[in-house]
Amino acid sequence: MQVLSRADWMPLAEAHRERARRHTAPHLARRANGEKHPVADFLFEYYNLSPGALERWHPGLGIGLADAPEYAALGAYVEDDDLVSVDSSRLEKRLPGLRWTRELLTRTASRPARTGCFGLHEWAMVYRDADDRRHPAPLRLGGAGTDEVVESHKLTCTHVDAFRFFTDEARPLNIEELGREHQLEWEQPGCLHATMDLYRIAFRLLPFVEATIVLDTFELALAVREVDMMASPYDLGHLGYEPIRIETPEGKAEYVRRQRDFTDAAAPLRARLLDLVEDLLAAPVVE
Repeated sequence: MQVLSRADWMPLAEAHRERARRHTAPHLARRANGEKHPVADFLFEYYNLSPGALERWHPGLGIGLADAPEYAALGAYVEDDDLVSVDSSRLEKRLPGLRWTRELLTRTASRPARTGCFGLHEWAMVYRDADDRRHPAPLRLGGAGTDEVVESHKLTCTHVDAFRFFTDEARPLNIEELGREHQLEWEQPGCLHATMDLYRIAFRLLPFVEATIVLDTFELALAVREVDMMASPYDLGHLGYEPIRIETPEGKAEYVRRQRDFTDAAAPLRARLLDLVEDLLAAPVVE
């Protein structure tokens, strides 16, 4: 076991916390004031990691922290000979999920990126039901205009969790009516939501991995979310977001360019996550 003195690990924990607080502090301030932000709050509301948990650094499996009572108090840690470390006995129950995650990451990385969806999933979520919007913002083209955009395109969404929010009228318009059982078959690296979901994969590996990967995936997911909503049917000009008008040839080209950039940015993070999962699957479990 590698041992870190308090002088060694405290700067790492503090740097992690300060980096996270650039995102958590504005969210918590909005929440205290009863304000909503449809872009910046999404990662806290949709994914189930609290701001406090995002701020907490973890050293990962096989690292012993000296003089660390704050970690000893956490349920996932054990203390032995004045060293605090992640409780490896808790890893065993994670193994089935880790095997599934390995399969998901491997299959996704092996496929070519599809770049023809143009972000129409958000449009399909309000198709013929403009009054039941997921976000408190007006539609740029109104209800009828939004419906026309959906009807003039082929819906090619490959993401199970985006598809499940489609309206009933939009679901039959997609290339496939997706259920959870289709995720391993359909996930592909060009999907913006698949890239955002790397954040969920990362934090579900805690506390067994060093926590920097969580912030790395969070920050990429936040950038993706901004583009996701810029390409949506919502008018977010009051928040400073210029729309990507995917209903036009120029907007489609811009969306595809951003999509390819995110695919390239996600690839090394997906590879890092796969390496971490493989390491955990190979780690000895202490009873």
